[in-house]
Amino acid sequence: MKTFSAKAEDVKRAWWVIDAKDQMLGHVAVKAASLLRGKHKAIYTNHVDTGDFVVVINASQIKVSGKKDVQKTYMSFSGFVGGHKHETFRARRERRPDLLVERAVKGMIMHNALGATVYRKLKVYAGAEHPHEAQNPKAANL
Repeated sequence: MKTFSAKAEDVKRAWWVIDAKDQMLGHVAVKAASLLRGKHKAIYTNHVDTGDFVVVINASQIKVSGKKDVQKTYMSFSGFVGGHKHETFRARRERRPDLLVERAVKGMIMHNALGATVYRKLKVYAGAEHPHEAQNPKAANL
């Protein structure tokens, strides 16, 4: 018996829409990462990109539990002296709500070249509108 290994050219990619309105950030990120990776498919192969495209809408209306709204902080460093920037969850939601979902999903996929390829298939929008209607995306249930 031979082991099946999917080939990149044999993968048929679908488009999925996840509505993040009133959903928990972690639940949305887990579902998006799983669809991006292709773990829901029978042809899943861990070293091949077998995943689908994922569109997340209403990122500005996502929820978190507990006091994360005011206590969770995001840090970035420019590389220069004094280049540390800190931002709370609430401040980031007001400034760029799409970054919340993008960062959560990025932490759940591989941190290598394959992960970078998988990550490019994620599209996140703050509102309910998105420009991917031509791809006929299906709704993903959480």
